[in-house]
Amino acid sequence: MSFSSIPVLDLSLARNADTKPAFLRCLRSALLEVGFLYIKNTGISNELIDKVITQGKAFFDLSEDQKLEVQMKNAPSFLGYNKLGNETTALETDWREQIDLSTPHPLPTSSDPLYYNLLSPNQWPDPAYLPSFRSTMERYIRQMSILSTTFTSLVAETLLLPSTAFDRFFDPDQQHKLKIIKYPDLSCLPADQQSQQGVGPHKDSMLTSYLLQASHHRGLQAQNLAGDWIDCPPIPGTLVVAIGQGLEALTHGVCASTTHRVLSPAAGQGPRFSIPFFQGVSYDATFESVDIPAEIVETRRELLEQRGVKRRDDVEFTFSKGRWGHLGEATLVNRVKSHPDVGERWYPEILARVREEQRVAREKKEGVKERVRKGKGMDGVGSLLERKEIVG
Repeated sequence: MSFSSIPVLDLSLARNADTKPAFLRCLRSALLEVGFLYIKNTGISNELIDKVITQGKAFFDLSEDQKLEVQMKNAPSFLGYNKLGNETTALETDWREQIDLSTPHPLPTSSDPLYYNLLSPNQWPDPAYLPSFRSTMERYIRQMSILSTTFTSLVAETLLLPSTAFDRFFDPDQQHKLKIIKYPDLSCLPADQQSQQGVGPHKDSMLTSYLLQASHHRGLQAQNLAGDWIDCPPIPGTLVVAIGQGLEALTHGVCASTTHRVLSPAAGQGPRFSIPFFQGVSYDATFESVDIPAEIVETRRELLEQRGVKRRDDVEFTFSKGRWGHLGEATLVNRVKSHPDVGERWYPEILARVREEQRVAREKKEGVKERVRKGKGMDGVGSLLERKEIVG
């Protein structure tokens, strides 16, 4: 059987020598069996969480012109505001608006690799509109940076590795990212665009991510190994942790990244807000990995064997060895794919390649649909229309 619910772990247990072993056992189970979990008692104060939510929502109360002052396509960094319907996932429009922020970096130099454009200053809304926005978000990013580093050290320990096993994959001034997102309900979408896709099926690309569900709405779902979608409803006082593709690559697939999506709120429910923090990895990283103890690898293999299912996925794996020289190259292409307006302005050559790949993918998908319509090649074809199969 694949997972049917998302585990909740108490992070305070990891801070006590008497309870830490039990916590690490629960963490290993969550990593190897689910790849998605809640954590509570994170050490982030309720006072700061409340401020982050209040300031995040206040950003979307600004006028369209005020938000567009910091629109993403102003700069090649993919930091800034993205208006409703301007992002795509799985070749479909994501019905959300958002602002992307990160740990601060200076502008890259002309001698730096192109992907260093991702390391740049933030675009902050005018403090005349939101005087406390910047200080609140910078404080939250700092505290989440510490929390994420602590969590990945616990991941290393539960895999029977030194707590510092992943440290070599971080820059001294490592970039982490924060998104503040608003998903309008279906009544606010264009009449001809009543898709439920708040954000389509995807995997987070770095090591780990930490989602603060900032309103009461359901909508977040994780996909289990059988391809079923499992609800991840908001639980007060928690963050939702998703394992990223980076951690999957570094651990030889032992810590599998879990596909997830967000469905738009139903008409009349009002907007859903969420604030995910993404723990970064050095963009200069190559596709190396750590040595995982044989007993951990065997445990993962046995779990998959017991379930008797192959791993089903809707998402291309970013960290395909041989395709990219550095993580930054893959990340930059993924950003262009998600934000074609930024690509059009700053990366037209990359965007042209992306669009050609997407054209081929659409034609392939339409060809499969046509075979199904004609009643040919039915064995297994239907299941491949929405997802491709990867053996985990």
